[in-house]
Amino acid sequence: MTVGHGFHATVTAQPGQGGAVADLLLRAPALPHPDCVVFLVSRSAGNPDRVHITEGWTTREAHAAFFASPMAEAFTASLQPLLAGEAEYHDGVPVGGKAAF
Repeated sequence: MTVGHGFHATVTAQPGQGGAVADLLLRAPALPHPDCVVFLVSRSAGNPDRVHITEGWTTREAHAAFFASPMAEAFTASLQPLLAGEAEYHDGVPVGGKAAF
């Protein structure tokens, strides 16, 4: 499947909550979604309360439709109390690479 829309987001967790944020993100409803091609969660080595998310979707429309769904809205609401401040977003569409976990 080809990624037509993607982004990198960085969130800062409440102090000491970086692990909880990462764990919750790894259970995101986007993971099994067929239009979600890439979903990568990582934590900053220098600040474990900073969590980075890389997402790649088939289209911008598929991403928007998914995040407008009640399931995605409920997930986002469950994440909010663990966060300190607003997320930073940067667009990006993967063109290649490697992932091995």
